Amino acid sequence: MSEPDSDDSGRTQRLPLIERERDSAGPASHDAVPTLREEDGGGRAGRFWSARRVPAALVALVVLGCVGLLLYDVAAVRAGHPAMRWRRELADGLATRPLDDVWTLVGAGVAAALGLWLLLFALTPGLRAILPMRRTSADVRAGLDRRAAAMILRDRAMEVSGVQSVRVAVGRSKVRVRAESHFRALDDVRADLDTVLAAAVRQLGLSAPPRLSVRVGRPARKG
Repeated sequence: MSEPDSDDSGRTQRLPLIERERDSAGPASHDAVPTLREEDGGGRAGRFWSARRVPAALVALVVLGCVGLLLYDVAAVRAGHPAMRWRRELADGLATRPLDDVWTLVGAGVAAALGLWLLLFALTPGLRAILPMRRTSADVRAGLDRRAAAMILRDRAMEVSGVQSVRVAVGRSKVRVRAESHFRALDDVRADLDTVLAAAVRQLGLSAPPRLSVRVGRPARKG
């Protein structure tokens, strides 16, 4: 039986998200993989950009439908047919309606809001659920899902003595931990959680480790 290969494909299956980046000259050589050192500033990685195929497809369909309808009406007018009713009413309204009219202001506001929404999609990376991990190779990018990070931190917190239940919320810049302790002093439990979770956050290998916020209380009494 042959030994399983220990190339990059094996590592790819174990990471939540990996992107391979190669230059246009061809695939990177396995004999000399360029590495990034933290002291050189190369260990940090930016956020992953979303393809946003659904919003792009919706915008393309709307634009295609509007342009197609307008071109059909223009071609019909050139052929001697009257213009469609909606275009005549729109032209008359734009020519006679004052700029301070309520419907004019509402239409301008809706158009501005749609434009800002599209600009926001175009200028922001997206994929907020993926936390970029520190890069150790120039041609490999890895990311960790927030829910997976929360599960890891929750498991580590449950190992602390005195912790009965834990809720973990992982954000891009902050990790919020709320724990309940049914015995031991709350200050001792909080100190242990700070130590354990700080080490766990470092071990996640994130490019920008989030800040840690820990709260410990007693479970609510029933009845």
